[in-house]
Order: sequence, then structure tokens, then C-alpha cells
Amino acid sequence: MKLSDKYLKIVEWSEEDQCYVGTCPGLMLGGIHGDDEAAVYKELCQAVDEWIKVYQEDGEPLPSATAGKKYSGKFVVRVGKELHKALAIESLCRGESLNTHCLNLIREQQAEYKTKRK
Repeated sequence: MKLSDKYLKIVEWSEEDQCYVGTCPGLMLGGIHGDDEAAVYKELCQAVDEWIKVYQEDGEPLPSATAGKKYSGKFVVRVGKELHKALAIESLCRGESLNTHCLNLIREQQAEYKTKRK
């Protein structure tokens, strides 16, 4: 396995740019653009290898990789008192726990986001 295999590589269509954009969050700024998804991914993989080489040549520590990272399923979000109150009231009205209500809202937004990206 190459070191670059540990880094998340994303290629997605950009409506704004009307092309595919490839990025590697956390490792490199900017992205790779092009009309062919496979070609963008191939070029992105090469760019990630080059970025890793630059870090190593400069003696800089590599940013932590996200691929293969294990997630606990928990994270803390500070929302402020008013939003906390509103969400708690909404959850009571729906007969849900606050956790379940917030999870459902997040899932709905995630589904909408995925639909818009296609």
C-alpha cells in the first residue's frame, strides 16, 4: 500500500464550474478540474503523491489521513440556548428524544445534499 492510499480522494461534478473537481481534503489546497471523471481521479492521485513528496522533502509532518479512520458515531455540537430550546420543544411535540429528533434532521439534510449534488 502506498502512503497516498491513506488519503481520501473525492471527485464530484461541480454545477458551478460545469466540470469534475477532484480534491483531497486536509492534504492539498485547491483541486483538479476536468471533463472526464476517470482522468480527474488519475490526475488527483498523481497530485496527492506529489504533495506527499513535497511534505517529505520539506521535512514537514504529513497531515493526518482520513481514509480508514474509525469514527465513534458521536460528536458534540454547540448550538446556543435558543436553538437548543427550540429543538427540545420540537422533539417533545414529535414524541422523540432530542437526540433522535436532531439525528432525523441531519439525515434529512444529508439526503437533500446528496440529491442536489447529483
